[in-house]
Amino acid sequence: MKTHFLSIVVLLASSAWSASEDASLRTGAPGTVTLPLADYDRLVERAARPPEVTQKAPVAAVLSSATLALRVEGRSVTGTMALSGEAYRPGTLRLFDGQGLLDATEAGRPVPLRIEGQTPHAVVTQAGPLALTLTWADQVAAEPGRASFVVPVPHAGTARATIDLPGPDLDARVAPGAVTRRTSAGGRTVLEVALDPGTATRVTWTVGESAALQTAPRETRLLADLKTLVTAAEADLRLTTLVDLTIVQGEPGQVEIALPAGFELVGFSGATLEGSQQFAGGVRLALREPQRRRHQILLNLERPAADDSFRAEVALPTIRAAQRETGEVAFEGVGTLELQAQEAGSLRRIDVSEAAAPLRALAREPVLAAFRYHRRPDETPSLAMEVKRFPNAAVLAALAEHASVTTLVTTQGRTLTELSLTVRNQAQPFLRVSLPEGATLLSAEVAGQGVKPVTGADGTRVPLLRTGFRPNGPYAVSFVYLQPGTAFAKKGEAALTLPKLDVPISVLEWELFLPDRYRVRTTGGDLLPADDVIRPGLTYTAAPAGARLPPPVTVFGTRPLQYGDIAGVVRDESGSPIPGATVTLIGSGPTREEVSDGSGAFVFSGVAPGKYEIRSSLSGFQTARHTVTFAGPPRPVGLTMSVGNLAETVTVEAEAPVIDVRSSSIGGVLGADALGTKEAFKRRKDEPEAQVPSANVVNLQKRAAGVLPVRLDVPRAGTSYRFLRALVVDEETTVRFAYKRR
Repeated sequence: MKTHFLSIVVLLASSAWSASEDASLRTGAPGTVTLPLADYDRLVERAARPPEVTQKAPVAAVLSSATLALRVEGRSVTGTMALSGEAYRPGTLRLFDGQGLLDATEAGRPVPLRIEGQTPHAVVTQAGPLALTLTWADQVAAEPGRASFVVPVPHAGTARATIDLPGPDLDARVAPGAVTRRTSAGGRTVLEVALDPGTATRVTWTVGESAALQTAPRETRLLADLKTLVTAAEADLRLTTLVDLTIVQGEPGQVEIALPAGFELVGFSGATLEGSQQFAGGVRLALREPQRRRHQILLNLERPAADDSFRAEVALPTIRAAQRETGEVAFEGVGTLELQAQEAGSLRRIDVSEAAAPLRALAREPVLAAFRYHRRPDETPSLAMEVKRFPNAAVLAALAEHASVTTLVTTQGRTLTELSLTVRNQAQPFLRVSLPEGATLLSAEVAGQGVKPVTGADGTRVPLLRTGFRPNGPYAVSFVYLQPGTAFAKKGEAALTLPKLDVPISVLEWELFLPDRYRVRTTGGDLLPADDVIRPGLTYTAAPAGARLPPPVTVFGTRPLQYGDIAGVVRDESGSPIPGATVTLIGSGPTREEVSDGSGAFVFSGVAPGKYEIRSSLSGFQTARHTVTFAGPPRPVGLTMSVGNLAETVTVEAEAPVIDVRSSSIGGVLGADALGTKEAFKRRKDEPEAQVPSANVVNLQKRAAGVLPVRLDVPRAGTSYRFLRALVVDEETTVRFAYKRR
């Protein structure tokens, strides 16, 4: 009975919850989050199965144990360090803090080493168990009645050492550390010591005759690191080698360097060098301060090149009697050339960014290849390379792809000009600007960051970013300057001049904003009205008599149309452009919208082939439609809007001609009154078309009002006149016009 009663209660509760589910989802109690049951179940399921997170080991490898075996003979102490551990990922492993490392091997193979300061690091190339064997040596310090040396202890979990000292029953001490066992046999004392991992340990013992240590033979042990730059010049092949010597034991008075055959030693330098003596196959350099532990030597070698293109195997300099020799090799070339270098022997290719900083500092040209090596016994490292040289070609150090100039003119004749460039820079350190007479530079920006120009005798210099810096492509360079002038009268003539720049400008676009109380007529200069520029690469022909033509079509802006572009101009019935019209592209993909600019132009880029409907709408005009089947080549579209209500629509059935990008002609014809014909060009040459100011004018007005350090009565109401000029090379640009008050 109780079971039936509970079932009835559950059913009633379920019915009540179902009836109120919609209301709960709509309202919800304050402070709660209401979810549908399906969403809640999904969240519970995801919480039960959290995503797996792959963790990266914080260090490349660790050492678990270190076993040292040391033996003292005369004034030197030598020994081995057996290290075991685990490598988790490729990287570097710090061995110990100190000097004296001669060699490192694993299973009989050399292990690459990297010295950072005085700390040696082993280069780990793969994950797995580690079993390293280090060879170490140092000198014994002698004092009256005592002798001592310091041994660096590896960074391991545990460290133990066996130390063999000359003399029976010696009073030997180890600090830090603990002697666990002491034995004496054969006139020597052997200590077994537990060491403190990662801490250098000093071993001291008493001696009966300190003079024996003083007169014992001292063998010279040294480590060498060579960094060689190979330069393929126009007439010779050069080697620049930086030799870094570390003296582990002894006080050498000279060092012998084996030189590659065919090369001539043209110079050497070093702070501790005293003299030199050449012999067959090398040079012997005398050291002025033998007690120093570090010596640096710079060698310069040359040999003539047989031809511009050659194939050769270049041997590298080596240090004789070096216990361990490592090095790096980098290659650079003067001019335009192609390099093919192969790994040989112990040379292994590395990325040029991994080369040591001193080696990169030696280079004067871009480094084309880099190698690293660890010289094996009885081996002379050599680089097999093939060089193919190409004739030099003249290139531009910097180029301005586009220049946009905006000038605000007041009735007092003062002008505020902003010049923005899109610059591609290869090697030019600065932009030289020759401002017009009396002009003052107010601000400058490079890649969006403010810069401080420098004024010199030959003009103002704006710093540029060179290749390799961010951004790694074209970037914007802009500056604003103020120029005084003569106040406008009722009528007269005026001339404006732009600064001369030392970079070529592909296309220059100039917008003049003049007070609306004046009427302007062009009388001369280096520019053309923007609407009268005939697009290069297209042929325009006159229409035959009686032919019915579509409305005139103007190609968008000053940029040539590209594959995948649909562009055009929105005009009214009189042929004047309509700015601010919303142009909509409707097709199989997402609907896209653009707004026509001050000249009525619009463009859709990256349009996929297909059938599209293009609409243009604006308050007070009829909505115009145009249907086009787009195949990919650039397509111009003309839209003509008539005055009417918002609900009225005009549909254009005729299609604009397709531009063939492989030909220099355009299918179809334009009427005699269309923009671009010679007759229209002559008729409108001296009367530039007044246009609505662009966003550049509005932005410059705002900056002059609150940002720029200048007091200027900027005209708020006025008319813009746009001009164009192509290929401006280190010259001024001038426009002269006549004005008359309305």
